[in-house]
Formats: sequence, C-alpha cells, structure tokens
Amino acid sequence: MTLKKFEDLEVWKDSIQLGKEIYILTQGEIFKNDWALRDQIRRASVSVSNNIAEGFEYNNNNYFIKYLKIAKGSCGEVRSMVILMNEIGYINTNDKNKFYAMSDSLSNRIGGLLKYLNQQKLNLKNSNSQLSNP
Repeated sequence: MTLKKFEDLEVWKDSIQLGKEIYILTQGEIFKNDWALRDQIRRASVSVSNNIAEGFEYNNNNYFIKYLKIAKGSCGEVRSMVILMNEIGYINTNDKNKFYAMSDSLSNRIGGLLKYLNQQKLNLKNSNSQLSNP
C-alpha cells in the first residue's frame, strides 16, 4: 500500500494530537508569565508534525528520512521539557508521565518508520547493484 498524503500517516495524526494537547496544557495560568518556556515546548511539539509533513511532501525518501530524524529529535525535546516542567512545579507527575509517554511512543514509531525507509533504500541499492553486476 502506497500512501498518497501525509495526512494518512498514523504517526502524523498522533503528532497533531500531541501538539494540540501541549497547546491546551500551556494555556494554564502558570505559563502566562513564562512565555519563553511555553513557546519553546509549543514549537517543539508542533515541529514533530510539521517535519513529518514537510519530509513527506518532498516525495523523496532521502528527504523524508532527514525530516523524520528532525521530528524524532523534537520528540526528545518535548520529553526533556516535560521533565523540567515537572521538576519546577509547572505540571504534575500525571501530566509529565502522559506527555512523556506520548512523545516517547511517537519517537519510537518514527524510529520504526526510519528503519523501514532505510531498509527500503538498502534493498533498492542491492537490487540495482545485482542488475549492474550480471
């Protein structure tokens, strides 16, 4: 099955959910006075879905792989920030665990997609070299 648009990717749909929930979380009163932290975690969470979408739209596996790596890195940034936000008392442990798990799951699934795409590249390279070496 070939996907025709990034909106069909489950990992993209889940990354949109992460961004949405981070926006809702950071609308709270405690974040109104710390706009730098609020904006940084919002940018990191939105970066996940945006990089999946951008990479897909290039219609080139090498670019898609590049942008998926950036999206995966943004998942790590979200995890780091939710730990910090919990440590400084901005969010409770339940919220920390929830957002940590969401971003960790996304990171793992993006990693699985990266592994698949890299394997496809290797398979294509091997089949091309077999064709040129009779």
